Amino acid sequence: MSFRKIIILSFTFLLLLTSTAFAKNAMIEEDKLNVRTGPGTDFDRIGQVNSGDEYEILEETDEWIKIQYADSEGWITKEFVTINEEDDPVKETKEEEEKLEEPSLSTVTIQQDGTHLREEASPGSDIVAFTDKDEEFEVVSETENWLEITNDKVSGFVLRDYIEQTGNRNTSLRGKTIIIDAGHGGRDVGAIGISGSYEKDITYLTARELERELTALGAEVVMTRQNDEFIPLESRSSLANVINTDAFLSIHYNSFPEVPSVSGIESFYYHDQYESLATYVHDEIIKETNEKDRGISNQDLYVTRLTFNPGILLELGFISNEESDELLHSTGYQKKMVTGIINGLQRYFADTE
Repeated sequence: MSFRKIIILSFTFLLLLTSTAFAKNAMIEEDKLNVRTGPGTDFDRIGQVNSGDEYEILEETDEWIKIQYADSEGWITKEFVTINEEDDPVKETKEEEEKLEEPSLSTVTIQQDGTHLREEASPGSDIVAFTDKDEEFEVVSETENWLEITNDKVSGFVLRDYIEQTGNRNTSLRGKTIIIDAGHGGRDVGAIGISGSYEKDITYLTARELERELTALGAEVVMTRQNDEFIPLESRSSLANVINTDAFLSIHYNSFPEVPSVSGIESFYYHDQYESLATYVHDEIIKETNEKDRGISNQDLYVTRLTFNPGILLELGFISNEESDELLHSTGYQKKMVTGIINGLQRYFADTE
């Protein structure tokens, strides 16, 4: 065989090899995502990346991605990253064939006001619309857990189970009076996080996001504080009693700097008849966030003891834990927690009506 033929065959072989290799890229979905020297929060931070940035993936573990960062290499968590793979012709053909398959459901009817329609098939994805009860949609595609639906006004994704499971029960929050108590405020800063953040600021962040979502669902929302101000504990519980609230939610965050690895979510109630409220809300938050479950317990806490309507106190994470503190400041994670709280309220009201 001539040298020329050998070169041509070798080159062809290399082309065949490269045609089957498909690079993966990481698309960043959160601003100020830390880049570390290794796959874990105990490794040093060497910089940050922002939403919209895209990096080639060099290596992966179950929870971390290695990327080319500046003139070196670094690791980022998968939590807020979308992994994109360059087009595989075989995979693309298969996907096109799957798209041609008729979905098992042709139309769906929304069962309750305010059902979330999301931008992507993910519980942490942005909400693009709040749908109305009895509104009809055509099903575009479906997966095991999600339906992609559309009508002449809007398109998006909705949880399959949510539609199927809520079809025979009234879980609307419309007309419910809900008090949101953002813990601490003013001169009472609450716990201090590992990053120097104040608990009072994060509770208010969560409370405002929850207020927006509940209001959009038709609930009558009352905030115990409207800004960074000090409100006595007795005034918070008195408000719940005076206006005869349907649910009182006191939002807090934990801190245990002596053991900074401690993490998780826990929920408290005082009056036994409101244990179910704590259970429903707590379980749904854990489901949405996949955070460590520290359980539900009966505790003699001032605001829940002196609130004689349904009331609970939520400890939504440890700001003394570096990884938790970082998560709690992200919009995506805040939305997950709020979604869990709302789902829990819906289950509670459905069970008590």
